[in-house]
Amino acid sequence: MKALAMAIVVSVGVLGPALGIGLLVSRALEAIGRNPEASGKITTTMFIGIVFTEALAIFALVVGFIIKFT
Repeated sequence: MKALAMAIVVSVGVLGPALGIGLLVSRALEAIGRNPEASGKITTTMFIGIVFTEALAIFALVVGFIIKFT
């Protein structure tokens, strides 16, 4: 039962950040396509957004491990 609970928590918890990163990268590529001179600023901001979004997925993984091993 705990393994199933972990699988559900992690899969639902990773779904949101995966969609968020996909949208973030697609919008950044659109912005670079419209204004190539600003690619440095856009890329830096994109990577900062990816890091913060990925932190949510890591939290979901940690909660899943807490559920499984307690």
